[in-house]
Amino acid sequence: MPHRGWLEELREDLQARSGRVERSLRIVFATTIVLVAMIALQIPNVAYALYVIFLVVNENPSLSLRTGVASLVTVASAVSVSLIVVILTDNDPLARVVTLAVMTFLAGMITVGTTVPSLGPIIGLIFGVAIHSWESHAPADRLVKGDLWLIAGFATGIAGGVATSYLFSMHSPADRLAGQLRLRYRALAAMFGAYGRDDATEPQRQTAAQAVSRLAAEGHRGMLELHRQIVDRHLSTGGLPTAVEQHIIAIAELMEYSAAFGLQANCPDEDLGSRCKIIAQQCEHLAREFRSAPGILRNEGSVPITHLERVEASLVSIRSMTAKTGPDRGLKALPSKHVPLWIPGAGSNIANVAFALKISLCATACYIIYHSIDWPGISTSVTTVMITGLVTTGAMKQKLTLRLLGAAVGGLVLGLGAEVFVFPFIDSITSLVIVVGAVAFLAAWVGAGPRFNYAGIQLAFAFYLVTLSGFATPTELAPARDRVAGIMLAVIVMWLVFDQIWPVRTTTAMRRAVASVLKDASRVVALIDNRLPRVGSINESAILRDRLAKGLSTVRTMNEAAQYEFGLDREGHIHTAAKLMQISMTAVALVWNQAAILNEPDESELKSHPAILGLRESIKEGLSSLADALEENRSAETVRLAADGFSSEYVRLTISRFNELQSLSAAL
Repeated sequence: MPHRGWLEELREDLQARSGRVERSLRIVFATTIVLVAMIALQIPNVAYALYVIFLVVNENPSLSLRTGVASLVTVASAVSVSLIVVILTDNDPLARVVTLAVMTFLAGMITVGTTVPSLGPIIGLIFGVAIHSWESHAPADRLVKGDLWLIAGFATGIAGGVATSYLFSMHSPADRLAGQLRLRYRALAAMFGAYGRDDATEPQRQTAAQAVSRLAAEGHRGMLELHRQIVDRHLSTGGLPTAVEQHIIAIAELMEYSAAFGLQANCPDEDLGSRCKIIAQQCEHLAREFRSAPGILRNEGSVPITHLERVEASLVSIRSMTAKTGPDRGLKALPSKHVPLWIPGAGSNIANVAFALKISLCATACYIIYHSIDWPGISTSVTTVMITGLVTTGAMKQKLTLRLLGAAVGGLVLGLGAEVFVFPFIDSITSLVIVVGAVAFLAAWVGAGPRFNYAGIQLAFAFYLVTLSGFATPTELAPARDRVAGIMLAVIVMWLVFDQIWPVRTTTAMRRAVASVLKDASRVVALIDNRLPRVGSINESAILRDRLAKGLSTVRTMNEAAQYEFGLDREGHIHTAAKLMQISMTAVALVWNQAAILNEPDESELKSHPAILGLRESIKEGLSSLADALEENRSAETVRLAADGFSSEYVRLTISRFNELQSLSAAL
């Protein structure tokens, strides 16, 4: 995709999209119910209860319930640990410091070592808040009750969020997902149709390309969430293709390449018009039936180089999926409840341990600093570390930037503005609900974007902390000043640790993430010929494919974060990140082509022919070799693939994708 300025990306990020209004209104509804309930029952910690709504409310009710229960257990565990430490050590200050270091280290390991990374920041945040309350000289019974009220506040927010998700869950997520797929195919058909017509003007082509670009910017996460809802609730897929998860990943890739083709320079090809007409016809047919129309695309079996060739290669992959999948394929997605919580090997990964140590160092340093200067109001520095801490420098800078933006708008502009100009005129709970609901809608709208969503959540959190610290109208401006100062302290400490003392560049972390994707891809290929029982192979494949989808999302996030890498060779980092993103997308497409034959009978040629067996063995070893080369930042040996005596679309696609992987890796 061509590079664009942040203001242009922000403008695009805030545009209305399908389902954005509904999600924002759901969060406003949950916020209103929880706010009224907590004020009526005089439950403190309103700010935290309203904040957790943004984490819990989801279009998938079962996922919302799972996240809510896990969050509540995490909150109760963090509070329990703080009470145990205080009781056993008689509230010794040194014990609090050591325990904070240990708990933040565990929170960091949970963030990078589990399939529910949001639990890490929650446990660190809550433990920091709970242990901070014991620094005052208030009576012990009051502090214990405060900790229990903290759990009650979170429980109220979680209950409101989960109830809202179930109350407003969509009746037919399959229809909505089908609509999203058709919307993308029609946009592609319009753009390539414009490029294929001689009478189309350049403004018409650019308008169609902009529409494709906006849909490409949305990515695949929203569609995967809809698919996850279908799987978790065991709903009918309707007219969706059986390999819908593969289809979502493939169309995300297709949208990226198509947007890049449409927005960049014209392709110097005399056959451009005819090639675009064929692509438009394919997309129109896919929009109607989710099945490719007959026709020969120019880039079949060759390694794609230009954007148009990559578009054609993606359509070839989609045609293979739609042709080979049927109601008896058995390649179903893995329900959320069957996804393992702990990622195998995460605990022994040196990079994960180093990240957790850095998070612990930053949080402990902030804790000691604000105690040393006797400024308890900047205790938000500890929570900032836990909320914004990420593995890579670029991603950390991205979250710190968005947190600063959200804190400035939510805390300084909206929070202080409400205290000075609005709250003096509020005399009823109705007025308060309207003000808080309006801010919640704004935060939810920003939070629904694909790039700047984190700023929306932080906007709401900063506003809640400033304006909802108690049940009385706030009359002091110092709390807002202190919280912003705490955020700035955390920014400085994390910059020193993550960027100066112990830096890990985004591209370095991306290499490890892409290497993990390649290793999982190698395991999927190995499953085909390991002679395990059919059910066992399919279940293991589902776990690996679920991990691949999450890995691809991680790589996408890091690719966006690479723009926040500053200093020498910034353009080089961005270019390398884009190449790594292409490698991961190509690897996932290769995996879908392999997984599609898992359900083939053992006696079929695709599972028994010696040439095919040798081909897959070479691919398995080649993927492992590419993964090792990426981690060690060296060139891998070129593997020559061949399937002598056997020719099929499966072989052509497999060899083409693997050769593309090798070409991309060699270009790093």
